[in-house]
Amino acid sequence: MPVRLFFKTVRVALTPWVLLHHRLTRPQPMVRSAAAQARVDARARALALYHFPTCPFCLKTRRAITRLALDIELRDAQHDPRHRADLLAGGGKVQTPCLRIANADGSETWLYESNDIIAYLEREFGGAAPA
Repeated sequence: MPVRLFFKTVRVALTPWVLLHHRLTRPQPMVRSAAAQARVDARARALALYHFPTCPFCLKTRRAITRLALDIELRDAQHDPRHRADLLAGGGKVQTPCLRIANADGSETWLYESNDIIAYLEREFGGAAPA
């Protein structure tokens, strides 16, 4: 019990600093033409990121989303029981970050692991920004 209390205290103490650092060092989003950004936004509507606000891997993934100028719905699986239940039911486990991809055929793909999510986003949206 004392070890658990110690780590909880450390997490609570560091949370504001982690969030402040994330906010102050936010990357600049890539710039696309209005038409190209509209196409990207339309494709990004099929995506939702399940995350915990202060999870370092979630922060890394959200930074990539910002850098790629993606408008992806963020779903807080830590504080919203509905999103947590959806993550468990759809993805099979409560692990974040997790990207839910709604496929054109109506099926869903649940992509875990920050590096895999970022690689997917880079592949789908990270090409050279058209003017």
